[in-house]
Amino acid sequence: MIKAGLDIGNSKISCVVAEYKNTENIKILSISSVPNNNTKKNIILNFQNLHDQIKYLIIEAENQSQTKLKSINLNLSLLNSSSYYYDSEIEIKNEKISELHLKKIINQSDYFNNENEKFEIFNNITSYDIDNTLYYNAPVGNYSDKIKINFYKILIQKKYLDSISGIIKKLRLQVDNYVPSPLSSSLSSLTIDEKELGTICIDLGHSTSSISVFENNKFVYGDAIGIGSNNVTLDIARGLSTTISSAERLKTLYGSLVSSPSDDHEIIEIPIISGDKNIFKQITRSSLNAIIRPRIEETLEMIWQKIRDNNLRSKKLNNVVLTGGGAMMDNIAKYVETIFASGVRVSNPLDRLNLSSNFNKPNFCDIIGTILYEKDIFKIDYLEKQSNSLKKRGISSFFTWLDQYI
Repeated sequence: MIKAGLDIGNSKISCVVAEYKNTENIKILSISSVPNNNTKKNIILNFQNLHDQIKYLIIEAENQSQTKLKSINLNLSLLNSSSYYYDSEIEIKNEKISELHLKKIINQSDYFNNENEKFEIFNNITSYDIDNTLYYNAPVGNYSDKIKINFYKILIQKKYLDSISGIIKKLRLQVDNYVPSPLSSSLSSLTIDEKELGTICIDLGHSTSSISVFENNKFVYGDAIGIGSNNVTLDIARGLSTTISSAERLKTLYGSLVSSPSDDHEIIEIPIISGDKNIFKQITRSSLNAIIRPRIEETLEMIWQKIRDNNLRSKKLNNVVLTGGGAMMDNIAKYVETIFASGVRVSNPLDRLNLSSNFNKPNFCDIIGTILYEKDIFKIDYLEKQSNSLKKRGISSFFTWLDQYI
């Protein structure tokens, strides 16, 4: 089958097309990317221009892959999203746990509740608490006095979704799945062991930075903050009174988060903002790094605060994986290792995808993850079986059926 993914970022729009058999058998047919200056932190600045850019990109992707796209997986930012942890439990007095018990717990929980102004982009079970012992798979067949199911839900602004969806519909494309962007980045960068043992994946993007947390092979947290690597560029431009293009070049070629004694003596010549393009001034590399470090530290502190606010600090998360364009900054892994007191690595998309050198970079992890997203991985099997058999009867019949039989 053909799978395609679309990511509408603040600096670029990307599309990937792949021949997909399963998560272990994927052949990339094309990856296309165009600059984007029509969105800013989930706000569309020019609807028509964005439409035209996406249309151009889709045509390019179809030509390169020699396929006609009918549907896509669409990455959605979690900026201004809300995470919602909830649980539900029943007492069964030493009965054998059945799927019916688990369905009843889900039925009386907030699993099916939706808010009018919010869109539920993710909703799943994180664990089962059986007589105060945690299970990560359905504990059917065990005997228990009390069963509790722990859930995690992510809600995003519906108006943001409607704005993006309006453009996609106008292009006559269907959306197969809406994928949280942090989840997409982690799917293409985390190994099986990292998902199992517990890992924080940080995607340092252009204008936003996203966070995802996996533990026991479960996606247990996703969020984003409105600070990215472009903020570093703007800080350099303001701090040194130079052009934005020059600041980006300085950040990429000379910026580092770990200083060395030679930085005080390394001189860099930069243009200054003036009417005369031939006026330059000299700075040391250490003065450049002194501008970069506070912004990166602020970004990481905000991410760490998000993790604390959601009670994830106590979990044994000893691994951090960095992706996104900001992950290519010199010595960033060493710097993050100091702040998070964890093992840190910078990740390109997974090796098994055999990407060309142009796209085998951290800033393409988010788009590559769109084709790795498989809805079945996150479905609740025993609930799916029953809901399929009751589709014609509707949700209300499902509730009635549960109450009747348990």
